[in-house]
Amino acid sequence: MAGKKRDKGQSHSTRPVRVGMPKWVHYSPEEIEALIVELAKMGYTPSMIGIILRDQYGIPLVKSVLGVKLTKILERYGLLPPIPEDLLRLMARAVNLRRHLQEHPKDFASKRGLIEIESKIRALIKYYKRVGKLPPDFEYRPERAKVLVSQYLSRAIEFTEFMQEGAAT
Repeated sequence: MAGKKRDKGQSHSTRPVRVGMPKWVHYSPEEIEALIVELAKMGYTPSMIGIILRDQYGIPLVKSVLGVKLTKILERYGLLPPIPEDLLRLMARAVNLRRHLQEHPKDFASKRGLIEIESKIRALIKYYKRVGKLPPDFEYRPERAKVLVSQYLSRAIEFTEFMQEGAAT
Protein backbone atom coordinates (compact mmCIF):
# COMPACT_ATOMS: atom_id res chain seq x y z
CA MET A 1 0.00 0.00 0.00
CA ALA A 2 1.35 3.38 -0.95
CA GLY A 3 1.94 5.88 1.83
CA LYS A 4 0.09 9.16 1.96
CA LYS A 5 1.98 12.31 1.18
CA ARG A 6 1.61 14.57 4.16
CA ASP A 7 4.13 17.27 3.43
CA LYS A 8 2.39 19.18 0.67
CA GLY A 9 2.51 22.92 0.48
CA GLN A 10 6.12 23.34 1.56
CA SER A 11 7.12 25.48 -1.41
CA HIS A 12 7.44 28.91 0.14
CA SER A 13 10.23 31.30 0.87
CA THR A 14 11.68 31.21 4.36
CA ARG A 15 12.42 34.21 6.49
CA PRO A 16 16.08 34.86 7.22
CA VAL A 17 17.26 33.42 10.53
CA ARG A 18 19.64 36.28 11.22
CA VAL A 19 18.54 38.90 13.72
CA GLY A 20 19.61 42.50 13.30
CA MET A 21 20.26 44.83 10.42
CA PRO A 22 21.78 43.29 7.26
CA LYS A 23 25.16 44.67 6.20
CA TRP A 24 23.92 46.04 2.88
CA VAL A 25 21.27 48.35 4.40
CA HIS A 26 22.66 51.89 4.28
CA TYR A 27 19.80 53.58 6.12
CA SER A 28 19.69 54.35 9.81
CA PRO A 29 16.68 53.15 11.83
CA GLU A 30 15.50 56.77 12.14
CA GLU A 31 15.62 57.23 8.35
CA ILE A 32 13.69 54.01 7.80
CA GLU A 33 11.04 55.04 10.32
CA ALA A 34 10.72 58.46 8.66
CA LEU A 35 10.39 56.74 5.28
CA ILE A 36 7.64 54.47 6.60
CA VAL A 37 5.73 57.44 8.02
CA GLU A 38 6.14 59.39 4.76
CA LEU A 39 4.85 56.49 2.65
CA ALA A 40 1.91 55.96 5.03
CA LYS A 41 0.99 59.65 4.79
CA MET A 42 0.99 59.25 1.00
CA GLY A 43 -1.75 56.65 1.49
CA TYR A 44 0.09 53.37 1.01
CA THR A 45 -1.07 50.31 2.93
CA PRO A 46 1.35 48.43 5.20
CA SER A 47 1.97 45.69 2.63
CA MET A 48 2.61 48.26 -0.10
CA ILE A 49 5.08 50.05 2.17
CA GLY A 50 6.90 46.78 2.78
CA ILE A 51 7.14 46.09 -0.95
CA ILE A 52 8.44 49.59 -1.68
CA LEU A 53 11.03 49.35 1.09
CA ARG A 54 12.17 45.96 -0.19
CA ASP A 55 12.26 46.71 -3.93
CA GLN A 56 13.36 50.33 -4.04
CA TYR A 57 15.34 50.87 -0.85
CA GLY A 58 16.82 47.40 -0.28
CA ILE A 59 15.35 47.02 3.21
CA PRO A 60 14.32 43.35 3.49
CA LEU A 61 12.32 43.24 6.74
CA VAL A 62 11.40 46.19 8.90
CA LYS A 63 11.29 44.03 12.03
CA SER A 64 14.85 42.77 11.53
CA VAL A 65 16.12 46.34 11.12
CA LEU A 66 14.05 48.22 13.71
CA GLY A 67 13.06 45.38 16.03
CA VAL A 68 9.40 46.38 15.69
CA LYS A 69 6.80 45.38 13.12
CA LEU A 70 5.79 47.92 10.49
CA THR A 71 2.20 48.02 11.77
CA LYS A 72 3.40 48.90 15.28
CA ILE A 73 5.30 51.89 13.86
CA LEU A 74 2.20 53.02 11.97
CA GLU A 75 0.13 52.53 15.13
CA ARG A 76 2.58 54.67 17.12
CA TYR A 77 2.13 57.55 14.65
CA GLY A 78 -1.64 57.05 14.32
CA LEU A 79 -1.37 56.07 10.65
CA LEU A 80 -2.66 52.51 10.84
CA PRO A 81 -5.69 51.97 8.56
CA PRO A 82 -8.98 51.73 10.49
CA ILE A 83 -9.75 48.32 8.96
CA PRO A 84 -7.02 45.65 8.92
CA GLU A 85 -5.65 44.99 5.46
CA ASP A 86 -6.38 41.26 5.33
CA LEU A 87 -10.04 41.94 6.10
CA LEU A 88 -10.17 44.68 3.47
CA ARG A 89 -8.70 42.36 0.82
CA LEU A 90 -11.26 39.66 1.64
CA MET A 91 -14.00 42.28 1.32
CA ALA A 92 -12.58 43.25 -2.09
CA ARG A 93 -12.78 39.61 -3.20
CA ALA A 94 -16.39 39.41 -2.01
CA VAL A 95 -17.33 42.64 -3.81
CA ASN A 96 -15.76 41.42 -7.06
CA LEU A 97 -17.48 38.05 -6.74
CA ARG A 98 -20.86 39.71 -6.12
CA ARG A 99 -20.35 41.80 -9.26
CA HIS A 100 -19.53 38.61 -11.19
CA LEU A 101 -22.63 36.86 -9.83
CA GLN A 102 -24.88 39.73 -10.97
CA GLU A 103 -23.73 39.07 -14.54
CA HIS A 104 -23.64 35.26 -14.18
CA PRO A 105 -26.39 34.22 -11.74
CA LYS A 106 -26.10 30.50 -12.64
CA ASP A 107 -22.43 30.26 -11.62
CA PHE A 108 -22.99 28.01 -8.61
CA ALA A 109 -19.30 27.40 -7.99
CA SER A 110 -18.81 31.13 -7.54
CA LYS A 111 -21.85 31.31 -5.25
CA ARG A 112 -20.19 28.70 -3.06
CA GLY A 113 -16.95 30.70 -3.19
CA LEU A 114 -18.81 33.82 -2.06
CA ILE A 115 -20.30 31.93 0.87
CA GLU A 116 -16.83 30.76 1.90
CA ILE A 117 -15.28 34.23 1.53
CA GLU A 118 -18.04 35.86 3.56
CA SER A 119 -17.62 33.18 6.21
CA LYS A 120 -13.92 34.08 6.44
CA ILE A 121 -14.87 37.76 6.67
CA ARG A 122 -17.25 37.11 9.57
CA ALA A 123 -14.65 34.99 11.38
CA LEU A 124 -12.00 37.71 10.98
CA ILE A 125 -14.42 40.40 12.17
CA LYS A 126 -15.22 38.29 15.24
CA TYR A 127 -11.49 37.92 15.96
CA TYR A 128 -10.69 41.61 15.42
CA LYS A 129 -13.56 42.63 17.70
CA ARG A 130 -12.22 40.29 20.38
CA VAL A 131 -8.68 41.71 20.22
CA GLY A 132 -9.96 45.30 19.98
CA LYS A 133 -8.84 46.19 16.43
CA LEU A 134 -12.44 46.79 15.34
CA PRO A 135 -15.22 48.53 17.28
CA PRO A 136 -17.74 46.18 18.94
CA ASP A 137 -20.57 47.48 16.72
CA PHE A 138 -18.72 46.81 13.43
CA GLU A 139 -20.79 44.70 11.09
CA TYR A 140 -20.17 43.32 7.59
CA ARG A 141 -22.68 44.54 5.04
CA PRO A 142 -22.02 44.05 1.30
CA GLU A 143 -23.13 47.62 0.45
CA ARG A 144 -20.79 49.12 3.03
CA ALA A 145 -17.98 46.81 1.93
CA LYS A 146 -18.41 48.07 -1.64
CA VAL A 147 -17.80 51.67 -0.52
CA LEU A 148 -14.80 50.74 1.63
CA VAL A 149 -13.26 48.68 -1.15
CA SER A 150 -13.77 51.37 -3.79
CA GLN A 151 -11.75 53.80 -1.66
CA TYR A 152 -9.08 51.15 -1.09
CA LEU A 153 -8.84 49.94 -4.69
CA SER A 154 -8.24 53.40 -6.11
CA ARG A 155 -5.06 53.58 -4.04
CA ALA A 156 -4.02 50.02 -4.99
CA ILE A 157 -4.37 50.82 -8.71
CA GLU A 158 -2.13 53.87 -8.29
CA PHE A 159 0.39 51.65 -6.48
CA THR A 160 0.55 49.07 -9.29
CA GLU A 161 1.09 51.86 -11.84
CA PHE A 162 3.84 53.29 -9.61
CA MET A 163 5.55 49.89 -9.35
CA GLN A 164 5.33 49.36 -13.13
CA GLU A 165 6.98 52.74 -13.73
CA GLY A 166 9.80 51.75 -11.37
CA ALA A 167 10.28 48.43 -13.18
CA ALA A 168 10.39 50.13 -16.59
CA THR A 169 13.28 52.42 -15.62
